[in-house]
Amino acid sequence: MAPLQGMLGDLAEGETAIENSLAASQAHMNERRGTYLADLAALSDAAIIGRSVAVPECFAEIFDRHADGIYRYAARRVGQQAAADVMSEVFLAAFRNRRRYDTGRDDARPWLCGIAINVISQYQRAQRRYARVLAAVPGVPAADVVADEALDRVTAAQVRPRIMRVLAELSERDRELILLVAWAELSYEQAAQALGIPLGTVRSRLHRIRVKLRRAAGPNLLPPPENT
Repeated sequence: MAPLQGMLGDLAEGETAIENSLAASQAHMNERRGTYLADLAALSDAAIIGRSVAVPECFAEIFDRHADGIYRYAARRVGQQAAADVMSEVFLAAFRNRRRYDTGRDDARPWLCGIAINVISQYQRAQRRYARVLAAVPGVPAADVVADEALDRVTAAQVRPRIMRVLAELSERDRELILLVAWAELSYEQAAQALGIPLGTVRSRLHRIRVKLRRAAGPNLLPPPENT
């Protein structure tokens, strides 16, 4: 009987040691996690995204910083009703791809806007498919069909009809560029990063677009050109 009691005692001591070890490990992990989460406000976007690889909770700071801007941009492109869904998809995609972020770029806005362009493009394709389905159903009023172009969602108070016509006549890539600068408020360099094109290309395209828009609406429609 005594040997059995001794064996049970040894097992109990072993279990206690394991529990203590696990508790110490958990405490160490919590302490390390707290260190990663501390003082995020003082860090650049790149530093936070880098930390979020090890501690995913850090990425919430990126959302807090940029969610409003992405939402406003999306609302102007696809309307307020769809903007929240677009914003959610953008940050979900960003979180999934955070390991691929170029940490040499402190500001994450161009990266997020680049993702937003893709998400909005997918949304618009889906809406066009939906519109074609509705159009094929007898009895559905034309007014109920979702517009093909994001520009159709902009109110007359925001952009006058003749400006809408000019924007509608632009190529898709030129329209994306001008909306990033005018609505997402990206710099030329940031717009170049978002679209993956050279800065010189951004400057030349915007100059050409600006000439067209100013002919239609006057010189105050766009922000002034950046200094070279």
